Amino acid sequence: MNDLLYKVALTKIPLVGAVTAKVLVSYCGGAREVFEAKKAELLKIPSIGEVIATNVADKAVLEAAEKELVFIENHDITPLFYLHKNFPQRLRNLYDAPVMLYYRGSADLNHYRTVGIVGTRTPTPNGLIICDELVEGLKVYNPLIMSGLAYGIDVAAHKKSLDVGLGTVAVLGHGLANIYPAQHRKVALEMAEHGGLLTEFASHVGPERENFPMRNRIVAGLCDALIVVETAQRGGSVITVQQAIGYGRDVFAVPGRVKDKFSQGCNFLIKKNMANLLESAEDLAATLRWAADGDGIVPQPIQGRLFDELTDQEKLVVDLIQKEEEAGVDQLSYASKIGQGDLASLLLNLEFKGLVRSLPGKRYVLC
Repeated sequence: MNDLLYKVALTKIPLVGAVTAKVLVSYCGGAREVFEAKKAELLKIPSIGEVIATNVADKAVLEAAEKELVFIENHDITPLFYLHKNFPQRLRNLYDAPVMLYYRGSADLNHYRTVGIVGTRTPTPNGLIICDELVEGLKVYNPLIMSGLAYGIDVAAHKKSLDVGLGTVAVLGHGLANIYPAQHRKVALEMAEHGGLLTEFASHVGPERENFPMRNRIVAGLCDALIVVETAQRGGSVITVQQAIGYGRDVFAVPGRVKDKFSQGCNFLIKKNMANLLESAEDLAATLRWAADGDGIVPQPIQGRLFDELTDQEKLVVDLIQKEEEAGVDQLSYASKIGQGDLASLLLNLEFKGLVRSLPGKRYVLC
C-alpha cells in the first residue's frame, strides 16, 4: 500500500496532533510502522495511552486517508510530509511544525528570502498605501511574500506582490476544497499559478475560528522577517508576532499616530522592543544585510553555503542521503566506503552543522 496513505492517515488519528504524531513516527520508525504496530507496543511509547492506541487501529482512519488521496490526485496538490526533502526547511526544526502540508502552487517554499506581511482586516487608506510601497520596495531583494489571504493587509500584500512580479504564498486556515473568504477566490487562483496556496488542513476542513492561530504559526515559521502594517493591540497579527519571536524571526512594525486605533498595536510592539521600527523596505534590508538582486549577486540558501564548506567525504554522504531521501548507517558505509566508526563521527558533525537529522534505527535524512 502507498506509504503516502499512512503519512496522511497520521493526521486523521483522533487526539493526535503534530507533536504526538512525530513521537509515534520516531518510536515506530515510520508512518507505515505506526499502523502496523501492535497495541501493546504503542502503549509503551511515552504519552501514548489507551485511547490513542485504540484510535490508531480504527479502520476509519485509513478510509479517511484514502478519500484525501483521491482529492490530492484530482486537484494537482503536492503533499509534503515533514521528513520529505521538499518540506519547508524553515519549518522542519520547529517543535510544533505540521506533520503534513498540502500545497498547490509553483513557488519554491525554500526560497532563499521570505517575508511575512500581516495586519488588520480593516486597514486605513494610508495603511494600504504603505503596504503597497513596502512590497514594491522589496521587489529588488526578490523575497517570497507570505501572508494569510485574509481581508485587509493580507490580501493587499498578495495582490501587490502579483502586480510587481514577486512570488507570494497564502497560508490558509482551512482545506483546499474551498477558498475563504470567497471574495478572494480570483486572487487565490492567480496565486496558484504565480505563487502558491498552502495549508496543513485536510480538504474538507472549513475555516473554523480555532484554525487561524494555527495558520498564523506557519506564516511566522516560514518567514525570515515578519512585517506588521497597522494592527490593534490585540488580534491575530500580535499572535503571529509572538510566534515569530518564539521562532527567532526578525519582526518589523510600521509606526503610526498615537491616537489611531490600528497604530496602537505597532507602536506597542516597537515600544516594548518586540519589533524593529520600519519606514521602508530598505530598513528591513539593512537590518538583515540583504543586497539587491540587481547587484548581480543572488545569495545561496544556508544549506548551499554550508555545503561548499564541507569535506569531500561529507559532501559524498550528504549526496547519498539526498539521493535516497532516507538512508541507514550500513547503507551509507557501503556506498561511501567509509568505515562505520569514521562515518559515525562524520554524521555527528553534519548534525551539528544542521544538515542532517538522525531517526530511530540509525537512519538519517537531510534537514
